[in-house]
Amino acid sequence: MELNTGLLLFIPYRAMEARVFAGLAAAGYDDFTPAQARVFQRIAPGGSRLTDLAEQAQITKQSAGFLVDQLERAGYVERAPDPTDARARLVKIASRGAAAIPVAAAVVAEVEAEWAAHLGPERMEQLREALTALREITDPYQR
Repeated sequence: MELNTGLLLFIPYRAMEARVFAGLAAAGYDDFTPAQARVFQRIAPGGSRLTDLAEQAQITKQSAGFLVDQLERAGYVERAPDPTDARARLVKIASRGAAAIPVAAAVVAEVEAEWAAHLGPERMEQLREALTALREITDPYQR
């Protein structure tokens, strides 16, 4: 049975995600869930509004609020006043979240190096180019 392209994209993503979470857990960040990560990774450098995080994660504002509350209690994010709108608050990465980022990035780099070794540098570059081009029509939240 031939797998569809979406599944072929999803399988390696989930493998990388599992490795990242194992690496985070080994470094003491074992209270982080994939749902929380999908919101966390969308936080802009200067902070993001909850409504923007919900939209980008393609979840309800209530779900995003619940996940941000969990992340805040665990010390990964903090809420701060939005300097452009006194009524709004921004979700920002807190010190624990900032410390977890390089751990996850190191695992991602390790996995990508393994993939490049398996595919060869030329095919890995072609894969990245093809996926980047595909993002143009599939990712409305490009940054």
